[in-house]
Amino acid sequence: MNKTITRRKFVGLSVATGATILAGGKLLGSTVRAGLALIAPGTATNPVFKIGGDLEVNRLGFGAMRLTGEGVWGWPPDRANAVKVLKRAVELGVNLIDTADAYGPETDELLIAEALHPYPKGLVIATKGGNTRPGPGQWVPNGHPDYLKQAVEKSLKRLQLERIDLYQLHRIDPKVPVEESLGALKEMQSAGKIRHVGLSEVSTSEIERARKVLPIVSIQNRYNINDRKWEKELDYCERENLGFLPWFPVGGGRGVKSTTLDAVAKAHNASVYQVALAWLLQRSPVMLPIPGTSNIEHLDDNVAAEKLKLTPEEFSRLSGQTK
Repeated sequence: MNKTITRRKFVGLSVATGATILAGGKLLGSTVRAGLALIAPGTATNPVFKIGGDLEVNRLGFGAMRLTGEGVWGWPPDRANAVKVLKRAVELGVNLIDTADAYGPETDELLIAEALHPYPKGLVIATKGGNTRPGPGQWVPNGHPDYLKQAVEKSLKRLQLERIDLYQLHRIDPKVPVEESLGALKEMQSAGKIRHVGLSEVSTSEIERARKVLPIVSIQNRYNINDRKWEKELDYCERENLGFLPWFPVGGGRGVKSTTLDAVAKAHNASVYQVALAWLLQRSPVMLPIPGTSNIEHLDDNVAAEKLKLTPEEFSRLSGQTK
């Protein structure tokens, strides 16, 4: 969500804390296995997820991209406010923050370190490399091995880390074989500078190709209640227990819209954004939404979504399974 969105009233819900979102029925995809229990899509109640099997995070994270200047370029107009937003996110229990060296570029990572270093125990900072920024609004993939290794080193320095817990290839460079790009990240992983590796905006076949080079623990594709282009990839992540970080989880600047969404939000005295996030959390046990904002009130509103309970009928209607 950006700063142009109409101010939304924070709704203090009295439901028990955690992503205890209940629903029933096999609505989307096939039944998946989480640990020893079989989880039917639409019935996810797990408040946490272990990325790579060892990085335990609360499932509702924070995307820091919107803390940069206009067009994801340069410093934010109110740097002190950006620092406050990051601190508030951690205060609210968020322990997964997503960023990238391309956000700013560089300024987003610097802001995170400025606001939160020394980092609290258990905070996972996921960053990305492999997308360059020639100018505002411009994004050009660069998957050359030497470039990626330098990108990792520079992110470590900006974030003031010795090791990046989750490093994601921001985009596959069509001019470079993905095996070469991931080979560079594998080298950095072997050197102890990366803990886990993820991918962004990739197909199932690309994920499988990448997994032949090194273990992949997460996928970050665009996905929200109105945009389900990567449904098949989400189902794949469920089967393989890979974290799925949907970017634009509430539609970005366009928001999310539907008459059903409005009706469910009204029934719960909640915002449509809270309902859209609650649907995502309920949709899959591997879903790790990372809504972003530069507004503290919007941040509070987003985090409250993890307390929102949708009924099975509401989840079904929102999923488009019934009229």
